[in-house]
Amino acid sequence: MDTLANLRAFLATVRGGNFSEAARQLDTVPSVVAKRVGHLEWTLGARLFERSSRRVTLTEAGHKFHARARALVSDFDDIASELKRDQDALDGHIRLRAPTSLTVLYLADILAAFQRRHERLTLEVALLDRSANPAEEGFDISVSGRADSYEGVVDEPLCPLRQVVCAAPGYLARRPAPRHPRDLADHDCLVFNPTGHSWHFNSASGPISVDVPARLGANDNYVLYASARAGNGIAVLPTYVARRALADGSLVALLEDHPLQDVWLKALIPARKRALPRMELLLAWLRDHLGGTPPWERSGDGA
Repeated sequence: MDTLANLRAFLATVRGGNFSEAARQLDTVPSVVAKRVGHLEWTLGARLFERSSRRVTLTEAGHKFHARARALVSDFDDIASELKRDQDALDGHIRLRAPTSLTVLYLADILAAFQRRHERLTLEVALLDRSANPAEEGFDISVSGRADSYEGVVDEPLCPLRQVVCAAPGYLARRPAPRHPRDLADHDCLVFNPTGHSWHFNSASGPISVDVPARLGANDNYVLYASARAGNGIAVLPTYVARRALADGSLVALLEDHPLQDVWLKALIPARKRALPRMELLLAWLRDHLGGTPPWERSGDGA
């Protein structure tokens, strides 16, 4: 049997959770999927699934094999696509993950313009705010404001990502504004769960990190923004979310003598995909539209 077909059967079974769903995805019958998975297990000399009457679950060996198998099939599809593509027009598929609020406010328009310019490129965009290795999760590129780096993944800086500590005037009328980061321990804080409860500052005497109590935890900045504007506590927000509220006074910047440590928006690209022409094209497009001063920091930007 074709090893590639066996790998595809394995991956479809992982996605579907049983041979019947995998068969539906592959447009075949469950017995063929089961036979292909069995042949793959025989080839590897390891059991990949625990089987029950209704579901299959990955064994420890199956978990270890899964990410590598997905990468192998993805690499094959990339090579096949490159060999088949028309030399006069760039085509192919890009699977991208990006932060929710940034995409809704800015990246969606940037990506729409990119796809309008390159009609033969297809995109799949997933909005996820947690940190993850794009190579292991099957993405071609991950746009992230996190500091995390991964083996086998290239970090490409895009633009500074300025953040601000802020609260509503109503909250500050009830509670005195913090004068030093350590004062945050006595405040209601609104925490972005993916980055945790530690907030990191710079000062004249060096970096400062404080663990803050969370009145609210969320994995989306707009939830924190709404809560901060309602007067529920102090939040760290990116300026692309908070800038209008800061301008109209519904949020007030705090601790300006203790700026938050620098954060950069970056593109994470699996090293094996970095040189693909479609990835070079998208990366250049993102740098053109985000590089230097990002659009939300430019005067007159209407977003």
